[in-house]
Amino acid sequence: MKIRLASIFLFALLAAPALAQESGPYIGASLGQAEHGDTCEGANLSCDEKDTAWKIYGGYQFNRFVAVEFGYADLGRSAAGANVGGIVVNPTFEVTAFELSAIGLLPVMDRLALFMRLGVYRAETELGGTGTAFGITVPISGSNTNSDLTFGLGIQYFFTRNLGVRGEWQQYMKVGGSDTGESDIDVLSLAVMFRF
Repeated sequence: MKIRLASIFLFALLAAPALAQESGPYIGASLGQAEHGDTCEGANLSCDEKDTAWKIYGGYQFNRFVAVEFGYADLGRSAAGANVGGIVVNPTFEVTAFELSAIGLLPVMDRLALFMRLGVYRAETELGGTGTAFGITVPISGSNTNSDLTFGLGIQYFFTRNLGVRGEWQQYMKVGGSDTGESDIDVLSLAVMFRF
């Protein structure tokens, strides 16, 4: 009995540093492509609903399975062109967002894990561009600030205790509002992470 208790205690001591390494603060930066889902609805002249997106974030991992993150994302710019009864409109949409997410991790191997994200965002959508009627061109402007859900799926791998990479698909639901229109925004990205 004493030998068994001693063995359990020794195993706990040896395992503790490894488990401790999987908790603590981290930072990251990602680069990818955003797709603004409804930009092209009604566009009959031109459409560009994809752009470069980037994000910086920081988080805290509580254990092997749970983390929380706060980030700032530039979700890129989309544009469309339409001719409606002789009136030509060329709106553009630019989106940035702050977000707070819970991260659920599923360890696959020692340094490899699948993860799922669920959180909320606060986005600002800026509407720009021009409208032309009877040879007269006027600027288009407007903005909306809104909050809604964001979620995603991904995989991450740490090369060392501190340095890792992450690939992720993430969606921001119903970005925008009455002045700019609403659109789901999907982002595919690759990130570099540093764990303290």
